[in-house]
Amino acid sequence: MYPRFIEHRLREAMADTRVVMISGPRQSGKTTLAEKLASDGMPFLTLDDQTTLETARADPVGFIRGLDKAVIDEIQRAPELLLAIKRSVDTDKRPGRFLLTGSANLMTLPNIADSLAGRMEIAELLPLAQCELHEKRPEFLERVLQGKPPAIGTPIVGAELVQRVLSGGYPEALQRASWPRRQKWLLDYIKAVIERDVRDIAQIEHSRQLPRLLRVLAQQTSKLVNHSKIGSPLGIGHVTIQKYIGILEQLFLVKTLQPWYTNELKRLVKTPKLHFLDSGLLAALRNTSPARLAGDRMPFGAILETFIVAELLKLASWHDERIEFFHFRDRDDYEVDIVIEDPRAHVVGIEVKAAATVTAADFSGLRKLAEACGKRFISGLVLYDSDTTVPFGEKLFALPISALWK
Repeated sequence: MYPRFIEHRLREAMADTRVVMISGPRQSGKTTLAEKLASDGMPFLTLDDQTTLETARADPVGFIRGLDKAVIDEIQRAPELLLAIKRSVDTDKRPGRFLLTGSANLMTLPNIADSLAGRMEIAELLPLAQCELHEKRPEFLERVLQGKPPAIGTPIVGAELVQRVLSGGYPEALQRASWPRRQKWLLDYIKAVIERDVRDIAQIEHSRQLPRLLRVLAQQTSKLVNHSKIGSPLGIGHVTIQKYIGILEQLFLVKTLQPWYTNELKRLVKTPKLHFLDSGLLAALRNTSPARLAGDRMPFGAILETFIVAELLKLASWHDERIEFFHFRDRDDYEVDIVIEDPRAHVVGIEVKAAATVTAADFSGLRKLAEACGKRFISGLVLYDSDTTVPFGEKLFALPISALWK
């Protein structure tokens, strides 16, 4: 079993918080981690079991009333249990009473978010990060937010980097040695999530269109979101597309990166960008294999950018402070792929480049971001497919991509 670096945060939460939820996509390792965290004698109840699910839905108050402490797996299948849990923990306020897992982000629903406010801590567990696969916790965020370039170690470049990016982080998929076997698992996974989980969180009219929508979105990854353009080949209006993307976000399949802007600047583009939360899943949907990229590296850039966004989100999930992520673009088309902002409003910009060389022109967007931020700007990085750290002026560096996990 690989280490999950969010474990220490969850243990701290169970020591002082009544309800703790591990939220994240199916097959990311939530159940395995919950079983490890559960105290002795803590019953494990999964709502993927039909009998347990029907009992919970029929009488949620009675279902919870008989539990002193419990792990409840896949809570999104019976969200009515959360109100019953609220009543129980308001009566008995001991910490660590309920450990929940959920494959959908129910906290986007106001009535549920309000019901457990102040009583529950939520931690997101995404598929395995590269540093977890290497079994060594990195200091990337800590160092770049202090304006220091991170350590490099032994860089991973070229074909090995492509292999890692296209493999993604789902533990089950990584057990498949060949790309065709891994792709089959990933495509079957998408089908299962759509058939099983979508109906638990939403009533939609065109559920059969969701697999096609995901393939369209796979071609739009790392681009500005245009709901009308996305819906056009599917014959679905922009309002419905916006709703469906929201559902896919709830299921931790995609992520929209909001634009970074400041009121002082009027010429900024305020449209979000779309990313998938697993680069292996993205590659499977795009039918992009290592062999195909060996002949044509052009498609790799968008997949690499979404891979780095996902890696940063994973690093932030166990960071001590709340970290937010954005993108930057102005109306003169100066852009920065990823903008990191910490609680002190310090800003780090990251540009992603799939090539092995970097020039001063690759820092043009980062310089514009630095102008917009003023003293808030801590550093600007171009992550590229190389083994060398190169300074490009004050607070500007080119770094090997593997600096993320070394």
